[in-house]
Amino acid sequence: MSSSSRAMTMAHRFRGFLPVVVDVETGGFDCNRHALLEIAVIPIRMDGEGWLQADPVVSTHVEPFPGAELDPRSLEVNGIDPHHPLRGALPEKAALDLVFKPVRAAIRAANCQRAILVGHNAAFDLGFLNATIARTDHKRSPFHPFSCFDTVSLAGLAYGQTVLSRAVEAAGRDWDAREAHSAVYDTERTAELFCDIINRWKAFEDQTSPVHG
Repeated sequence: MSSSSRAMTMAHRFRGFLPVVVDVETGGFDCNRHALLEIAVIPIRMDGEGWLQADPVVSTHVEPFPGAELDPRSLEVNGIDPHHPLRGALPEKAALDLVFKPVRAAIRAANCQRAILVGHNAAFDLGFLNATIARTDHKRSPFHPFSCFDTVSLAGLAYGQTVLSRAVEAAGRDWDAREAHSAVYDTERTAELFCDIINRWKAFEDQTSPVHG
């Protein structure tokens, strides 16, 4: 029996963790001083043959917390006007509740125990997520507090590229520089990249695993 006919469940593939791609846009680089301005999440699911696929993205703009600093250089890069009246931003606690809801549902559906953050330079996203959780005293985070999957390392291994745009193109996908630095766009591209790399590894395993009668 080949490995492809013994399709693994998500709960077994990552030791009970559900990969969830996260991207944040912020008002700077210090998660304790600078504002979280936008967050997007995409749970990853597995089909019946063991291939990974991305769920729809869930995102929201976020109100700067009281006393938050905003670095003009970061705002220039991400193009966010934190005070735009039509931004539809939520307070931090409500923003977390919004993006955590589909993550918890995906964890239950996959029979996993917890989510593990997937990000491009994942420590940055996890740092802002954890700082926001601490600041709002949120008691029900579905994410592991320090473990993560970094697509910088994975893409470096799979494609020899560490920049997100170049890694996405190396994987054979299009990259639109005009859409970059939007949490939604970057999360969608990172999710595709993560799935491509893990599925590429599965294809390699399927090809090299012996077939038993």
